[in-house]
Amino acid sequence: MRADGVAGAENAAGAENAAGAGGAAGGRPRVLVCGTGFGRVHLAALTAPGSPFELAGILARGGERSQACAEEAGVPLHTGVETVPGDIDLACVVLLGDVNGGPGSTVARRLMARGVHVLQEGPLLRDELAASLREARAHRVIYQVNSHYVHLPSVRRFIAAARVLRPLYVEAACGVQVSYHLFDILGRALGGLRPYDLPAPTGSGPFRTIDGTLAGVPFTLRVQNQLHPADPDNHAHLLHRITIGAEGGTLTLADTHGPVLWSPRPHLPAEARKTTRLDAAADPGLDLPATTVIGPADAPAYRELLATVWPEAARRAITDTWKAARDRIDPLRSGQYYLSVSGVWQSMATALGFPERLSGPPPRPMPADELIAAARTELEEPPA
Repeated sequence: MRADGVAGAENAAGAENAAGAGGAAGGRPRVLVCGTGFGRVHLAALTAPGSPFELAGILARGGERSQACAEEAGVPLHTGVETVPGDIDLACVVLLGDVNGGPGSTVARRLMARGVHVLQEGPLLRDELAASLREARAHRVIYQVNSHYVHLPSVRRFIAAARVLRPLYVEAACGVQVSYHLFDILGRALGGLRPYDLPAPTGSGPFRTIDGTLAGVPFTLRVQNQLHPADPDNHAHLLHRITIGAEGGTLTLADTHGPVLWSPRPHLPAEARKTTRLDAAADPGLDLPATTVIGPADAPAYRELLATVWPEAARRAITDTWKAARDRIDPLRSGQYYLSVSGVWQSMATALGFPERLSGPPPRPMPADELIAAARTELEEPPA
């Protein structure tokens, strides 16, 4: 991926050139952003210097935040689909879907009926997605689902490395808020999701454990099935952590934002049974690092993630959608895959049941320096 030499990554510059083919009037494609919650990530992507797209407007309920976003971007704020002008090429629908009682899919279908291509943020129920795909085909527009995290550099790096392995098992953990996105990551890493079996979970405490199969591979999933209804963006212990075991070792996505780790299979050569020192065997396996970082060793700070990394991921998703529109790709091509993602995700949700309701303020994030200082005595090396 990029400079780390893992094969299978797309060429970002080529994608930008594809986006620059222009919209209906021959200029930059004109994009509408629907929603200013997570939609602010898309706004940052579209208004970044050198963006191959033009932010044409915002569609939202008209609250103070939406008004401020429209004023800062210098674009009109629309409070109804009927007021959106007819020169919009593509819409990013970043509104809650049916599973959360939101209007996202209704807005998406109304825009498609007007000939607008749509990129919609998940999670989406299977029937909800199927209805939108039918609408897209009926009006000959492109409709794609975005699960965001699959476009992050760390996740793309993990997926690219995973695709060259023959998995023997998969272990994954996530917060319930991002469980839909986990199955998209795993589907891309494993080359699909079927056949799968997700039986009833076990365990107590914050996490529930499901032992089943995914893509025919033994699969253990641990989900923090807890949610604060008034503060759903906080209280998670983690976003995603994934390990794929193969014949030669294990590939681990330590966190959604990295690092990606490769650990060769632990191996003590037969020759070591005869030597006076365990390290005297000539086997080259003893010279392999116990763990190698694929790509950057450090993850970005959260401020950098929100300012640049996440908007860059949104730009990639928008670019992919516009390229599909330019090339007149059948929306069912990617739609069939996301129907599988939605189906597996719903099976997991059914097995887990309703999340435990949390209350109270979110825990304070603890800096690593604070942890190191508290454990300094134990971390310091003893004198020689």
